[in-house]
Amino acid sequence: MLSSPLLPILVFSDLDGTLIDHQHYRADAAKPALNALRVSGGGLIMASSKTGPEIAQIRDALGWSDWPAIVENGAGLLPAHSPDAVPEKANTSQYETVRDVLEKTPKGLRHSFRGFGDMTVSEVSQVTGLEQNAAGLARQRAFSEPGLWQGNNDQRHEFLAYLSEHGVVAREGGRFLTLSFGQTKADRMTALIAQFKPAHTAALGDAPNDIEMLQAADVGVIVANPHRAPLPELEGENQGRILRTALPGPQGWNLAVLELLSKLEIA
Repeated sequence: MLSSPLLPILVFSDLDGTLIDHQHYRADAAKPALNALRVSGGGLIMASSKTGPEIAQIRDALGWSDWPAIVENGAGLLPAHSPDAVPEKANTSQYETVRDVLEKTPKGLRHSFRGFGDMTVSEVSQVTGLEQNAAGLARQRAFSEPGLWQGNNDQRHEFLAYLSEHGVVAREGGRFLTLSFGQTKADRMTALIAQFKPAHTAALGDAPNDIEMLQAADVGVIVANPHRAPLPELEGENQGRILRTALPGPQGWNLAVLELLSKLEIA
């Protein structure tokens, strides 16, 4: 792993709907850009609402396990894989505290939110499209609780206000509302940039919980997601610092990263 000023670029990327597609959870269409990034000597930091066990599988499958990853929307950090490392049992105290606040929410509001902790593995599989084993990993929370909001907008406002009073923040992702104690992908990103000192930074995402990360990079890329309303115009778009892809998911990711590497004369 590179940790010197020689690192040409550090790319931060959301997963669902960005680097991997929503339908099959695959990144096949992004492989040319992933290969070009690796050949260039650049780094890839995956940043997702997914859990550490989930991202570890994806990171290993794509061959980027020697880089850390941002997990559970920034609430935690998955260290780079080391062959000599002894796996530690995850500390789930933050998750348990979030669940405790959730359980004390007034019943009329509580019943409108179904978190992963309220669902069986089969139910998580159904709402996410994940296979059973992967859905089981998605329920192994350490920091945050994603779920589905089933109430109306007024109830949602009351729900969020109650959580806020108790220190819990709700962030909207591609499909789920995720509850945590407020650390963001951008918070972790700042620390990792200070650690690795890249010459350039880029961030790619498709959902509201990616906005801060997109704006914190030298170049941010909003990846098209036909399954949700597009993100509003962001500060920096008029100056070309924030870009948008025409193609969705890993197809858009692939083209955007290849074009960026070419423009920066890194590839």
